[in-house]
Amino acid sequence: MTIPSSSEASQASPAGDLQAVPNVSMPVAEQMWNAVYQTDDQAMPTQSPKWAEAVARIGRFRDVSRLYDFGGGQRAVLPMFAGQMPGARWSRQFSPPAAWGFGGPIASRPLSAAQLRSILEDVAALPALSTQIRPNPLDAGLWREAAPRGWTAIARTAHVLSLEGGFDKVFASRFKSDTRNRIRRAERAGLEIVSGNSTDLVGEFHALLRRSILRWGRRQGEPAPLARFRGNLRDPQSKFVGLAAVAQPLFRLWIARLAGKPVAAILVLRDRQAHYTRGAMDETVAGETYANYLLHHAAIKDACEHGCRHYHMGETGNSASLAQFKSRFGAVAVPYAEYRHERLPISALQDKAKSMVKRMIGFRDV
Repeated sequence: MTIPSSSEASQASPAGDLQAVPNVSMPVAEQMWNAVYQTDDQAMPTQSPKWAEAVARIGRFRDVSRLYDFGGGQRAVLPMFAGQMPGARWSRQFSPPAAWGFGGPIASRPLSAAQLRSILEDVAALPALSTQIRPNPLDAGLWREAAPRGWTAIARTAHVLSLEGGFDKVFASRFKSDTRNRIRRAERAGLEIVSGNSTDLVGEFHALLRRSILRWGRRQGEPAPLARFRGNLRDPQSKFVGLAAVAQPLFRLWIARLAGKPVAAILVLRDRQAHYTRGAMDETVAGETYANYLLHHAAIKDACEHGCRHYHMGETGNSASLAQFKSRFGAVAVPYAEYRHERLPISALQDKAKSMVKRMIGFRDV
């Protein structure tokens, strides 16, 4: 089964009397942003104005998002953020920052390659030191066609599950048979599934996440203090407490408990689409009970009932085991790219420094 891409629809959109070069304005009024978001069938929760508010407030970034008006009622919003330093020439711009999901433009009607190219040309002309955009993986074909000179593509892989036909169809024809069997075994194991965004649930989730971070570190040969430091830098508990408050309509935790004790948890952002973005577990219990299977079963069913078209399962990278796990639910690998425009080779220098540190500590990418 293949996941439908928005690029085919965008190429077929009529040019009409649309302007080749859009009118650009900022800041973007929340009402206008939300109007565009509500009409883009592929828009992800992390491209919403509510998520932008969370990134700015909790991540302490400046919202430098831009509105593009092509005429004829065709508008696009590019969610974009910069550091707090006011010097624009030396700032770095992100759509969105690392560990904050997917970005790129959303539009009131599917963008053509020419329209997306004009947006990227506008961004490249800004006096920022660098710009980094991680777009919706389902737009990969359009981006390959549109990206102008000066933009570097970094290959990525995500997994996406189509929810077309509703949950009964997804469960019967997209979940693998052994996945359905594991879900039934998890149900018989006596697991309790709870969901919500309360502070108590955030605490349970983050305790499991901290445990998982140490486990991942051990597998990669990373010293525990460094693993803790990196994990807390990327995902401190305060980040999720803030998200539960600011992005409350989007933010939903799913916790599996056994005899009252949390054994596995996932974080799913759910609005017009669903996006599984974090997972954690007590490996000594969760694996035996197949708790993760029951959690995704519940979250996917909820997404279907909410009318979501896709259940995005996030970045997979080169992990064969992670790809296999996602594929058990019928999620399809979607190759896409992150795009960067830099005035100085910042990424290359960062990659070189990371490689050097990894060699020094014996870090192994798993």
